[in-house]
Amino acid sequence: MKFLIIGSGGREHSICTFIKKSNNSHKIYCLPGNAGTEMIAENINLNLDDFKKIKNFIKDSNIDIVIVGPEKPLVEGLVDYLENFGIKVFGPNKIASQLEGSKIFTKNICSKYNIPTAKFAVASSLENSIELFKKINFPLVIKANGLASGKGVYICEDKQQATAASKEIFSGKFGEAKNILIEEFLVGEEMSFFIISDGKNYKFLGTAQDHKRVKEGDKGKNTGGMGAYSPSRLENKDLKKKIVNKIIEPTLKGLKELGTSYKGFLYAGLMIVNNEPYLIEYNVRMGDPECQTILPKLKTDFSTIIEAAVNEKLDKIQIEWHDFKSLCIVLCSNGYPDEYINDFEIPNLHDLKLNDNEYIFHAGTKKEKNTIVSNGGRVLNFVIGLNDFNKSRKRAIELINKLDWKNGFYRKDIGYKVIDK
Repeated sequence: MKFLIIGSGGREHSICTFIKKSNNSHKIYCLPGNAGTEMIAENINLNLDDFKKIKNFIKDSNIDIVIVGPEKPLVEGLVDYLENFGIKVFGPNKIASQLEGSKIFTKNICSKYNIPTAKFAVASSLENSIELFKKINFPLVIKANGLASGKGVYICEDKQQATAASKEIFSGKFGEAKNILIEEFLVGEEMSFFIISDGKNYKFLGTAQDHKRVKEGDKGKNTGGMGAYSPSRLENKDLKKKIVNKIIEPTLKGLKELGTSYKGFLYAGLMIVNNEPYLIEYNVRMGDPECQTILPKLKTDFSTIIEAAVNEKLDKIQIEWHDFKSLCIVLCSNGYPDEYINDFEIPNLHDLKLNDNEYIFHAGTKKEKNTIVSNGGRVLNFVIGLNDFNKSRKRAIELINKLDWKNGFYRKDIGYKVIDK
């Protein structure tokens, strides 16, 4: 079977890896891919915005299944475009992708279907937001309405911070902004909850917790993710039932009543307050780096799960899991998430010896002649599966230290809430 994975990060490298582990005879293409995917797949250098060229490549190469990794092509309607040509695609259509593409779209579904979430207001201009700040209690949360690569969220302690955040968004930091979302600040602990859906049926796909902030102790600027672990320490049967009944199923019902369905990974970012779930946001794909911590725990053949999902047969399979825990530390370029320099060689990568359930997933890398160089803010993901989070973290740090890459940094406290409690 031939698979095309769209994307270039650690998430896509992990997806390629577990498709390959499912059945070594699978032919895998990655568009555009990175230095890691190039070792197990054929990288294809096409513009992700050129849907026609992508479609032509898929048709010419007789691709059986396309898996769309990142959110941007999903929100822009790549799935709809490809399905019009009879191509099997794993990922949500343009309407369903608005769950991530527009936070206000999601909030409106929450309001209509009584999905628990933070109280919110919408501001249509900087002046409008400043007026609202006079009537709202602080701290509060300000969010860019559209896609922002995980960085368009500001926690504001006072009017000055809130005004500065609004000014950044309305000035176009994340693209044209017609409005922003202003939310109450919920006090609790975050959890990421994943399902996989085929448009008719869905299955639970695990929980995780990521660390968005760049500095240890969850301080500093938001990033795409500095590390993650799975499962979340908050996961329990009672909470899982509440999440499904109060959040997941009403959302799927809401999409159905809009005349569409959901196919793909769905990632609910939640705040848990006294064992009660509140929806913070949806992502319409696997998280990155949460994906890298969840896929190693799958016992069920990954390609079988994807096949079942694109053929609306998820109800025919049982998803089983290994019982170990998984932790990921992201090695970043110096300067990330602000300015950083690419093209630094990573010389010792091939010398690292990995044990079972240990992975190094490439994110911002590329191959240059016979060397691998950095090509992004988040460069490598070190993922360790063991029965103990503390041992996993120590082993990941040991591998990073052996790599001894002078041009990067990482957080040494990933998983501190479950390890250093």
